[in-house]
Amino acid sequence: MPTGVHLRDARQQLFDAAERVLLRDGAGGLTSRAVTDEAGCAKGVLHRHFADFDAFLAELVLDRAAGLDARARTLGESAGTGTVAGNLTDALTGLFGPVPVAIIPLITFRDELRARLREATPGGGIAVLAQITAAVSGYLTQERALGRVSAGADIDSLTLSLVGGGHLLFADRDPGPPDAAAVGKLVTTVLADVVRR
Repeated sequence: MPTGVHLRDARQQLFDAAERVLLRDGAGGLTSRAVTDEAGCAKGVLHRHFADFDAFLAELVLDRAAGLDARARTLGESAGTGTVAGNLTDALTGLFGPVPVAIIPLITFRDELRARLREATPGGGIAVLAQITAAVSGYLTQERALGRVSAGADIDSLTLSLVGGGHLLFADRDPGPPDAAAVGKLVTTVLADVVRR
């Protein structure tokens, strides 16, 4: 393995390499060796930038979770336009993209990673799912204020149903992500009694 390869923005290159390994090999295949091999650098490069592999994973998850902010903003900006179901269908499809869906089991099965994420974001829930939940809840709250969702709608329960159901749809990735019709069916079913026509 090369030891003298210079990496520009080594952290980002390591994150990108980890993402490729995660998507290709799943959470079980994501090791420090796999990441550095994918990045084409010596294993010591990772340890020069991060205290240990779990510190690297925590930073990776936080980086990718922060990347969901743009999609969350797009959802928020769609309030009052199009249809509520259409906006949420599009948003869930984007928010539950391949990387977020691959990260969730990584968090679930690595106790040390969960502990580090809790330290980094106290009370923040599970990274990625927390960002998706906040985006959906914020959007539904805006639509309720605009009168497109009924005033008595329980935003917390609707959000849990949409995010939990969405996660289940997208987590079952064999042979691939669900189509828009399946996501739309989930959304319209959950919102059936609260969206004003």
